Amino acid sequence: MGGVVEHEDSGVPRPVLIIAIALGVLLAVGVAGVGAYGWYGEHRLRQEIAAAEAARRTGPLAAAPIPAPEAQSPECSAVMSALPAQLSIGGAQVPRRPLAQPAPAATVAWGDAEHDPVTVRCGIGAPAELTPTSQLMDVSGVSWLQINQGGDSSWLAVDRPVYVALSAPAATGTGPLQDLSKLIGGKLPKQPVFP
Repeated sequence: MGGVVEHEDSGVPRPVLIIAIALGVLLAVGVAGVGAYGWYGEHRLRQEIAAAEAARRTGPLAAAPIPAPEAQSPECSAVMSALPAQLSIGGAQVPRRPLAQPAPAATVAWGDAEHDPVTVRCGIGAPAELTPTSQLMDVSGVSWLQINQGGDSSWLAVDRPVYVALSAPAATGTGPLQDLSKLIGGKLPKQPVFP
């Protein structure tokens, strides 16, 4: 009993302490792994959404079929053949976009990765919204009826031998409407809206 004093350890046994530390480290690694997997999955999902959006904006455009009894008329042929290969949208020259098959007759679209599609259809039937009290807007001598659908607008030239429709997102502005008005004014004779 001389100079050495034995000290009894009254704490946690060493094997239990090692197991507790190991479990804590494993838990931290597991949480980090789940977080990294979650980030990777979210990143991958964002990439897939971006790819789908790019395909939606650049691949063939599915144009819904609508009745167009005058689509094969000489008037529509004159308008459609005069439409430009590129359309000016917000200062950018936007190319024509292919249509998914079967494509409706007398239908053309423009669009690219940065611009939602702008479509022109010729020879469609008279819109139900066109009444003697409808508010029409004159653009370069062409009378247009505006029909809003959600975030898009459709404009129908209603004072020509055939109805011509321009559909575009609201953010597109009026440039395409002005350009199409000049083209229609030069290709189709004016007539009363209600003959």
